[in-house]
Amino acid sequence: MVQGNPRLYLPFLQPFYDRVVPLAWPIVRLAVGWNLAVHGWGKLINGPTALAKGFTDIGFHDPYTLIILLTVVEFAGGVCIALGLFTRFFAAAVAIEMAYITFFIYWPTGFSWLRRGYEYTLMWGLISFAIALRGGGPYSLDRLLRREL
Repeated sequence: MVQGNPRLYLPFLQPFYDRVVPLAWPIVRLAVGWNLAVHGWGKLINGPTALAKGFTDIGFHDPYTLIILLTVVEFAGGVCIALGLFTRFFAAAVAIEMAYITFFIYWPTGFSWLRRGYEYTLMWGLISFAIALRGGGPYSLDRLLRREL
């Protein structure tokens, strides 16, 4: 592994990078959390009954418990990831959900999300896995509470 940071081509940008680089991780958490929360919100407002047929069509028998679990993981988990609260727990849960969807639901249709492929779920799963490994970071409620998984 190479030690240290690379030298900048434009060294006058160093003060700018010193200020903004710490914001990168909260931006990643916010992007993932926001997308998950919005996706989960759709499940929340539609309710399990409206979603059951779609889940049954892809092979889940009596999917109500699963729909409720996914709603919690996506909506509550998305909010918590964005805020950096219980970050590792919810990011790991999302990574597991996305891994299942990627390999058991979308893998047979190939990569492209335009053909219901795994492109989108693989990307979000890997980013969620990275968040689970890293945790909430310095600008998170986990850090404020001085506790994390």
